[in-house]
Amino acid sequence: MLRLTLALLLAAATFATEAAAPAAAPAQTLATRACDALAARVDAVPGRGPLLLRSYDDESGKGPSREPALATAAFTYDNALATIALVACGRPAQAERIGAALAAAARGDSRLRNAYRAGTVDGAPLPNGWWDAAQRRWLEDGYQMGTATGNVAWTMLALLTVAEHDGDARWTGGARRLGAWVVANARSATGAGGFGGGVYGFDDHPQALTWKSTEHNLDLAAAFTRLARRDPAGHWDAQARAARAFVDAQWDAASGHFLTGTAPDGITPNRSTSALDAQFWALLLPDAPPAWRRALAYAERVHGVAAGFDFSEDRDGVWVEGTAQGALAYRVVGRRDDALRLLRGLADDISPGGLLYATPQARLSTGLALTPTSSTDDFRYYHWPHLGATAWAALAALGWNPYTGGRVR
Repeated sequence: MLRLTLALLLAAATFATEAAAPAAAPAQTLATRACDALAARVDAVPGRGPLLLRSYDDESGKGPSREPALATAAFTYDNALATIALVACGRPAQAERIGAALAAAARGDSRLRNAYRAGTVDGAPLPNGWWDAAQRRWLEDGYQMGTATGNVAWTMLALLTVAEHDGDARWTGGARRLGAWVVANARSATGAGGFGGGVYGFDDHPQALTWKSTEHNLDLAAAFTRLARRDPAGHWDAQARAARAFVDAQWDAASGHFLTGTAPDGITPNRSTSALDAQFWALLLPDAPPAWRRALAYAERVHGVAAGFDFSEDRDGVWVEGTAQGALAYRVVGRRDDALRLLRGLADDISPGGLLYATPQARLSTGLALTPTSSTDDFRYYHWPHLGATAWAALAALGWNPYTGGRVR
Protein backbone atom coordinates (compact mmCIF):
# COMPACT_ATOMS: atom_id res chain seq x y z
CA MET A 1 0.00 0.00 0.00
CA LEU A 2 2.83 2.39 0.88
CA ARG A 3 4.57 1.68 -2.42
CA LEU A 4 1.33 2.27 -4.30
CA THR A 5 0.78 5.59 -2.52
CA LEU A 6 4.32 6.74 -3.26
CA ALA A 7 3.95 5.72 -6.88
CA LEU A 8 0.70 7.66 -7.18
CA LEU A 9 2.27 10.74 -5.58
CA LEU A 10 5.26 10.53 -7.91
CA ALA A 11 2.98 10.20 -10.93
CA ALA A 12 0.90 13.15 -9.78
CA ALA A 13 4.00 15.29 -9.28
CA THR A 14 5.29 14.37 -12.72
CA PHE A 15 1.95 15.23 -14.30
CA ALA A 16 1.83 18.57 -12.47
CA THR A 17 5.34 19.46 -13.66
CA GLU A 18 4.53 18.54 -17.25
CA ALA A 19 1.24 20.45 -17.11
CA ALA A 20 2.95 23.55 -15.73
CA ALA A 21 5.70 23.58 -18.35
CA PRO A 22 3.52 24.78 -21.28
CA ALA A 23 2.01 27.52 -19.11
CA ALA A 24 5.43 28.79 -18.09
CA ALA A 25 6.78 28.67 -21.66
CA PRO A 26 5.49 32.12 -22.71
CA ALA A 27 7.20 33.73 -19.74
CA GLN A 28 10.50 32.01 -20.50
CA THR A 29 10.29 32.88 -24.18
CA LEU A 30 9.56 36.53 -23.42
CA ALA A 31 12.36 36.66 -20.86
CA THR A 32 14.86 35.22 -23.33
CA ARG A 33 13.90 37.57 -26.13
CA ALA A 34 13.82 40.67 -23.94
CA CYS A 35 17.12 39.83 -22.25
CA ASP A 36 18.79 39.07 -25.57
CA ALA A 37 17.55 42.36 -27.02
CA LEU A 38 18.90 44.40 -24.09
CA ALA A 39 22.26 42.64 -24.11
CA ALA A 40 22.55 42.99 -27.88
CA ARG A 41 22.07 46.76 -27.64
CA VAL A 42 24.99 46.99 -25.23
CA ASP A 43 27.19 44.62 -27.21
CA ALA A 44 26.55 46.60 -30.38
CA VAL A 45 28.64 49.43 -28.92
CA PRO A 46 32.31 48.44 -29.32
CA GLY A 47 34.56 48.12 -26.31
CA ARG A 48 33.87 47.55 -22.65
CA GLY A 49 33.56 51.13 -21.48
CA PRO A 50 30.58 53.02 -20.05
CA LEU A 51 27.63 53.68 -22.33
CA LEU A 52 24.03 54.81 -22.38
CA LEU A 53 21.39 53.30 -24.66
CA ARG A 54 18.95 55.34 -26.70
CA SER A 55 15.42 54.99 -25.42
CA TYR A 56 13.45 54.81 -28.69
CA ASP A 57 13.87 53.26 -32.12
CA ASP A 58 11.95 54.27 -35.20
CA GLU A 59 8.83 52.34 -36.14
CA SER A 60 10.81 49.62 -37.95
CA GLY A 61 12.83 48.89 -34.84
CA LYS A 62 16.09 49.05 -36.78
CA GLY A 63 17.29 52.61 -36.33
CA PRO A 64 16.98 55.75 -34.20
CA SER A 65 13.71 57.59 -33.86
CA ARG A 66 12.95 60.09 -36.60
CA GLU A 67 11.78 62.53 -33.93
CA PRO A 68 14.80 64.86 -33.52
CA ALA A 69 14.37 65.26 -29.76
CA LEU A 70 14.44 61.47 -29.32
CA ALA A 71 16.92 60.34 -31.97
CA THR A 72 19.86 60.32 -29.53
CA ALA A 73 18.00 60.61 -26.22
CA ALA A 74 19.03 58.12 -23.53
CA PHE A 75 16.50 58.64 -20.76
CA THR A 76 17.98 58.01 -17.35
CA TYR A 77 14.96 56.05 -16.14
CA ASP A 78 15.08 53.69 -19.13
CA ASN A 79 18.80 53.07 -18.69
CA ALA A 80 18.39 52.46 -14.96
CA LEU A 81 15.68 49.89 -15.74
CA ALA A 82 17.90 48.26 -18.36
CA THR A 83 20.72 48.00 -15.82
CA ILE A 84 18.48 46.26 -13.30
CA ALA A 85 16.97 43.99 -15.94
CA LEU A 86 20.40 42.94 -17.25
CA VAL A 87 21.44 41.89 -13.74
CA ALA A 88 18.21 39.91 -13.49
CA CYS A 89 18.96 38.40 -16.91
CA GLY A 90 22.33 37.15 -15.72
CA ARG A 91 24.21 39.61 -17.95
CA PRO A 92 26.30 41.50 -15.35
CA ALA A 93 28.99 42.67 -17.78
CA GLN A 94 26.42 44.51 -19.89
CA ALA A 95 24.68 45.86 -16.79
CA GLU A 96 27.93 47.29 -15.46
CA ARG A 97 28.63 49.21 -18.68
CA ILE A 98 25.38 51.14 -18.32
CA GLY A 99 25.82 51.33 -14.55
CA ALA A 100 29.24 52.90 -15.00
CA ALA A 101 27.73 55.65 -17.17
CA LEU A 102 24.99 56.28 -14.60
CA ALA A 103 27.61 56.43 -11.85
CA ALA A 104 29.55 58.96 -13.91
CA ALA A 105 26.39 61.03 -14.29
CA ALA A 106 25.85 60.90 -10.53
CA ARG A 107 29.26 62.42 -9.81
CA GLY A 108 29.85 64.56 -12.89
CA ASP A 109 27.25 67.32 -12.73
CA SER A 110 25.37 69.50 -10.29
CA ARG A 111 22.41 67.16 -10.57
CA LEU A 112 21.32 64.05 -12.45
CA ARG A 113 19.52 64.84 -15.70
CA ASN A 114 16.40 63.12 -16.98
CA ALA A 115 18.17 62.32 -20.24
CA TYR A 116 21.63 62.30 -21.77
CA ARG A 117 23.09 61.65 -25.20
CA ALA A 118 23.18 57.98 -26.11
CA GLY A 119 26.46 56.25 -26.85
CA THR A 120 29.83 55.81 -25.21
CA VAL A 121 30.61 57.93 -22.18
CA ASP A 122 34.07 59.40 -21.73
CA GLY A 123 34.12 61.23 -18.43
CA ALA A 124 30.67 62.65 -17.76
CA PRO A 125 27.68 61.92 -20.02
CA LEU A 126 26.80 64.69 -22.46
CA PRO A 127 23.43 66.45 -22.39
CA ASN A 128 21.12 65.44 -25.18
CA GLY A 129 20.38 67.91 -27.95
CA TRP A 130 19.81 68.21 -31.67
CA TRP A 131 20.37 70.55 -34.59
CA ASP A 132 17.26 72.26 -35.88
CA ALA A 133 17.86 73.06 -39.55
CA ALA A 134 14.87 75.38 -39.84
CA GLN A 135 15.99 77.51 -36.89
CA ARG A 136 19.67 76.95 -37.67
CA ARG A 137 20.54 76.36 -34.04
CA TRP A 138 21.21 73.69 -31.47
CA LEU A 139 18.23 72.82 -29.27
CA GLU A 140 17.87 71.17 -25.90
CA ASP A 141 14.76 70.13 -24.02
CA GLY A 142 13.66 71.48 -20.63
CA TYR A 143 12.40 68.14 -19.37
CA GLN A 144 15.47 66.25 -20.54
CA MET A 145 17.69 68.78 -18.76
CA GLY A 146 15.54 68.60 -15.64
CA THR A 147 15.74 66.23 -12.69
CA ALA A 148 12.69 64.19 -11.73
CA THR A 149 12.95 62.79 -8.21
CA GLY A 150 11.67 59.40 -9.33
CA ASN A 151 14.37 59.12 -11.99
CA VAL A 152 17.01 59.81 -9.34
CA ALA A 153 15.52 57.05 -7.18
CA TRP A 154 15.55 54.56 -10.05
CA THR A 155 19.19 55.38 -10.75
CA MET A 156 19.92 54.72 -7.07
CA LEU A 157 18.16 51.36 -7.38
CA ALA A 158 20.18 50.50 -10.48
CA LEU A 159 23.51 51.32 -8.83
CA LEU A 160 22.56 49.42 -5.68
CA THR A 161 21.52 46.41 -7.74
CA VAL A 162 24.95 46.27 -9.37
CA ALA A 163 26.59 46.87 -5.97
CA GLU A 164 24.73 43.93 -4.46
CA HIS A 165 25.89 41.79 -7.34
CA ASP A 166 29.62 42.54 -7.33
CA GLY A 167 30.22 44.30 -4.00
CA ASP A 168 32.13 47.23 -5.53
CA ALA A 169 31.87 50.28 -3.25
CA ARG A 170 31.85 52.75 -6.16
CA TRP A 171 28.22 51.90 -6.93
CA THR A 172 27.13 52.60 -3.36
CA GLY A 173 29.01 55.90 -3.47
CA GLY A 174 27.04 56.98 -6.51
CA ALA A 175 23.74 56.05 -4.85
CA ARG A 176 24.81 57.96 -1.73
CA ARG A 177 25.48 61.14 -3.75
CA LEU A 178 22.11 60.89 -5.47
CA GLY A 179 20.31 60.30 -2.19
CA ALA A 180 21.98 63.35 -0.67
CA TRP A 181 20.77 65.50 -3.59
CA VAL A 182 17.20 64.32 -3.09
CA VAL A 183 17.29 65.10 0.64
CA ALA A 184 18.82 68.55 0.06
CA ASN A 185 16.56 69.56 -2.83
CA ALA A 186 13.27 67.67 -2.63
CA ARG A 187 12.55 66.91 1.04
CA SER A 188 9.24 68.53 2.03
CA ALA A 189 7.87 69.63 5.37
CA THR A 190 4.36 70.43 4.10
CA GLY A 191 1.35 68.17 4.37
CA ALA A 192 2.26 64.52 4.71
CA GLY A 193 5.95 65.30 4.19
CA GLY A 194 7.80 63.11 1.75
CA PHE A 195 9.61 64.44 -1.29
CA GLY A 196 8.69 66.83 -4.10
CA GLY A 197 8.87 66.30 -7.84
CA GLY A 198 12.36 67.66 -8.48
CA VAL A 199 13.48 70.33 -10.96
CA TYR A 200 12.37 71.30 -14.46
CA GLY A 201 14.43 73.22 -16.98
CA PHE A 202 17.92 74.59 -17.43
CA ASP A 203 20.50 75.65 -14.88
CA ASP A 204 20.07 79.38 -15.53
CA HIS A 205 16.33 79.27 -14.71
CA PRO A 206 15.51 76.01 -12.91
CA GLN A 207 11.91 75.55 -11.82
CA ALA A 208 11.26 73.63 -8.61
CA LEU A 209 8.49 71.04 -8.97
CA THR A 210 6.64 71.41 -5.70
CA TRP A 211 3.94 68.83 -6.34
CA LYS A 212 4.51 65.41 -4.83
CA SER A 213 4.11 62.08 -6.58
CA THR A 214 3.06 58.82 -4.94
CA GLU A 215 5.13 56.99 -7.53
CA HIS A 216 8.27 59.02 -6.77
CA ASN A 217 7.92 58.45 -3.05
CA LEU A 218 7.42 54.72 -3.58
CA ASP A 219 10.69 54.69 -5.55
CA LEU A 220 12.46 56.60 -2.80
CA ALA A 221 11.09 54.38 -0.04
CA ALA A 222 12.61 51.39 -1.83
CA ALA A 223 15.87 53.13 -2.75
CA PHE A 224 16.55 54.61 0.68
CA THR A 225 15.75 51.27 2.35
CA ARG A 226 18.27 49.51 0.11
CA LEU A 227 20.86 52.25 0.64
CA ALA A 228 20.44 52.06 4.42
CA ARG A 229 21.48 48.42 4.35
CA ARG A 230 24.71 49.21 2.51
CA ASP A 231 25.44 52.53 4.26
CA PRO A 232 23.92 52.29 7.77
CA ALA A 233 25.88 55.32 8.98
CA GLY A 234 24.06 57.58 6.54
CA HIS A 235 20.73 57.50 8.39
CA TRP A 236 18.95 56.69 5.16
CA ASP A 237 16.34 54.71 7.05
CA ALA A 238 14.87 58.02 8.27
CA GLN A 239 14.52 59.17 4.66
CA ALA A 240 12.89 55.87 3.76
CA ARG A 241 10.35 56.38 6.54
CA ALA A 242 9.59 59.90 5.31
CA ALA A 243 8.89 58.65 1.79
CA ARG A 244 6.83 55.74 3.09
CA ALA A 245 4.76 58.01 5.35
CA PHE A 246 3.77 60.04 2.30
CA VAL A 247 2.82 56.87 0.42
CA ASP A 248 0.71 55.68 3.35
CA ALA A 249 -1.11 59.01 3.34
CA GLN A 250 -2.02 58.59 -0.35
CA TRP A 251 -3.87 55.33 0.24
CA ASP A 252 -7.60 56.01 -0.18
CA ALA A 253 -9.21 53.18 1.74
CA ALA A 254 -12.72 54.16 0.67
CA SER A 255 -11.99 53.56 -3.02
CA GLY A 256 -9.20 51.01 -2.56
CA HIS A 257 -6.52 52.79 -4.54
CA PHE A 258 -3.59 55.23 -4.30
CA LEU A 259 -4.00 58.87 -5.19
CA THR A 260 -1.58 60.28 -7.75
CA GLY A 261 -0.05 62.64 -5.19
CA THR A 262 -0.60 66.32 -4.50
CA ALA A 263 -1.10 69.63 -6.23
CA PRO A 264 1.83 72.11 -6.34
CA ASP A 265 1.06 73.26 -2.80
CA GLY A 266 2.26 69.86 -1.59
CA ILE A 267 -0.92 69.37 0.41
CA THR A 268 -4.06 69.28 -1.74
CA PRO A 269 -4.76 65.75 -3.06
CA ASN A 270 -4.46 65.41 -6.83
CA ARG A 271 -7.65 63.69 -7.95
CA SER A 272 -7.57 64.93 -11.55
CA THR A 273 -5.66 61.91 -12.88
CA SER A 274 -5.26 58.26 -11.97
CA ALA A 275 -1.77 56.78 -11.55
CA LEU A 276 -1.64 53.18 -12.77
CA ASP A 277 1.99 52.63 -11.79
CA ALA A 278 1.34 53.63 -8.18
CA GLN A 279 -1.25 50.85 -7.86
CA PHE A 280 1.24 48.24 -9.04
CA TRP A 281 4.50 49.54 -7.58
CA ALA A 282 3.10 49.80 -4.06
CA LEU A 283 2.74 46.02 -4.07
CA LEU A 284 6.45 45.65 -4.85
CA LEU A 285 7.40 47.02 -1.43
CA PRO A 286 8.39 44.07 0.75
CA ASP A 287 6.10 45.09 3.61
CA ALA A 288 3.07 46.15 1.60
CA PRO A 289 -0.09 45.71 3.75
CA PRO A 290 -2.59 43.11 2.48
CA ALA A 291 -5.22 45.85 2.11
CA TRP A 292 -3.19 47.40 -0.69
CA ARG A 293 -4.01 44.43 -2.91
CA ARG A 294 -7.37 46.07 -3.44
CA ALA A 295 -5.52 48.45 -5.76
CA LEU A 296 -5.40 45.66 -8.34
CA ALA A 297 -9.18 45.62 -8.57
CA TYR A 298 -9.12 49.40 -9.01
CA ALA A 299 -6.50 49.12 -11.77
CA GLU A 300 -8.55 46.47 -13.56
CA ARG A 301 -11.73 48.52 -13.33
CA VAL A 302 -10.32 51.93 -14.25
CA HIS A 303 -7.35 51.10 -16.50
CA GLY A 304 -8.04 47.58 -17.75
CA VAL A 305 -8.37 46.89 -21.49
CA ALA A 306 -8.66 43.65 -23.41
CA ALA A 307 -4.92 43.02 -23.75
CA GLY A 308 -3.63 44.60 -20.56
CA PHE A 309 -3.74 48.09 -19.04
CA ASP A 310 -3.99 51.63 -20.34
CA PHE A 311 -1.96 54.52 -18.91
CA SER A 312 -5.04 56.66 -18.29
CA GLU A 313 -8.70 56.23 -17.53
CA ASP A 314 -9.81 56.79 -21.14
CA ARG A 315 -8.76 53.21 -21.95
CA ASP A 316 -7.87 54.01 -25.56
CA GLY A 317 -5.14 51.38 -25.89
CA VAL A 318 -2.46 49.28 -24.23
CA TRP A 319 0.45 50.76 -22.33
CA VAL A 320 3.03 47.99 -22.73
CA GLU A 321 5.28 49.14 -19.88
CA GLY A 322 2.33 49.38 -17.48
CA THR A 323 1.01 46.00 -18.59
CA ALA A 324 4.39 44.44 -17.75
CA GLN A 325 4.26 46.15 -14.36
CA GLY A 326 0.83 44.63 -13.84
CA ALA A 327 2.14 41.17 -14.68
CA LEU A 328 4.88 41.55 -12.08
CA ALA A 329 2.41 42.80 -9.46
CA TYR A 330 0.23 39.76 -10.13
CA ARG A 331 3.23 37.52 -9.59
CA VAL A 332 4.04 39.26 -6.30
CA VAL A 333 0.56 38.57 -4.91
CA GLY A 334 0.44 35.02 -6.27
CA ARG A 335 -1.98 35.52 -9.18
CA ARG A 336 0.14 33.45 -11.54
CA ASP A 337 -2.51 32.79 -14.20
CA ASP A 338 -3.28 36.50 -14.56
CA ALA A 339 0.43 37.24 -14.87
CA LEU A 340 0.88 34.63 -17.59
CA ARG A 341 -2.10 36.00 -19.51
CA LEU A 342 -0.45 39.42 -19.66
CA LEU A 343 2.96 37.98 -20.50
CA ARG A 344 1.50 36.10 -23.47
CA GLY A 345 0.12 39.36 -24.81
CA LEU A 346 3.43 41.16 -24.33
CA ALA A 347 5.16 38.63 -26.55
CA ASP A 348 3.09 40.01 -29.46
CA ASP A 349 4.51 43.51 -28.94
CA ILE A 350 8.13 42.78 -29.88
CA SER A 351 9.46 44.89 -32.75
CA PRO A 352 11.70 43.55 -35.55
CA GLY A 353 14.68 45.08 -33.77
CA GLY A 354 13.97 43.19 -30.55
CA LEU A 355 12.65 45.96 -28.31
CA LEU A 356 9.01 45.96 -27.28
CA TYR A 357 6.81 48.73 -28.60
CA ALA A 358 5.69 51.39 -26.13
CA THR A 359 2.14 50.71 -27.32
CA PRO A 360 0.64 48.57 -30.09
CA GLN A 361 -1.57 51.53 -31.04
CA ALA A 362 -0.41 54.36 -33.28
CA ARG A 363 -0.77 56.78 -30.35
CA LEU A 364 -1.67 56.45 -26.69
CA SER A 365 -2.83 59.34 -24.53
CA THR A 366 -1.74 59.70 -20.91
CA GLY A 367 -3.77 62.59 -19.55
CA LEU A 368 -0.51 64.26 -18.47
CA ALA A 369 1.16 67.47 -19.59
CA LEU A 370 4.55 67.29 -21.23
CA THR A 371 5.93 70.37 -19.46
CA PRO A 372 4.82 72.67 -16.63
CA THR A 373 3.88 75.27 -19.25
CA SER A 374 1.77 72.93 -21.41
CA SER A 375 -1.85 74.02 -21.77
CA THR A 376 -3.12 70.55 -22.70
CA ASP A 377 -2.41 66.91 -21.84
CA ASP A 378 0.18 66.70 -24.62
CA PHE A 379 2.28 63.81 -23.32
CA ARG A 380 1.75 60.77 -25.57
CA TYR A 381 3.21 57.34 -26.22
CA TYR A 382 3.62 56.15 -29.80
CA HIS A 383 4.12 52.87 -31.65
CA TRP A 384 7.87 53.11 -31.21
CA PRO A 385 10.17 50.41 -29.82
CA HIS A 386 11.03 51.41 -26.27
CA LEU A 387 13.94 50.48 -24.02
CA GLY A 388 11.95 50.96 -20.81
CA ALA A 389 9.06 48.76 -21.94
CA THR A 390 11.54 46.03 -22.87
CA ALA A 391 13.25 46.18 -19.48
CA TRP A 392 9.93 45.95 -17.63
CA ALA A 393 8.92 42.98 -19.80
CA ALA A 394 12.16 41.22 -18.86
CA LEU A 395 11.62 41.90 -15.17
CA ALA A 396 8.02 40.67 -15.30
CA ALA A 397 8.88 37.54 -17.27
CA LEU A 398 11.76 36.71 -14.92
CA GLY A 399 9.74 37.54 -11.81
CA TRP A 400 12.37 40.00 -10.57
CA ASN A 401 11.33 42.74 -8.17
CA PRO A 402 13.40 45.90 -8.89
CA TYR A 403 12.49 47.38 -5.51
CA THR A 404 13.99 44.51 -3.51
CA GLY A 405 16.61 43.25 -5.97
CA GLY A 406 15.44 39.64 -5.91
CA ARG A 407 13.03 37.16 -7.44
CA VAL A 408 9.40 36.80 -6.44
CA ARG A 409 7.38 33.61 -6.22
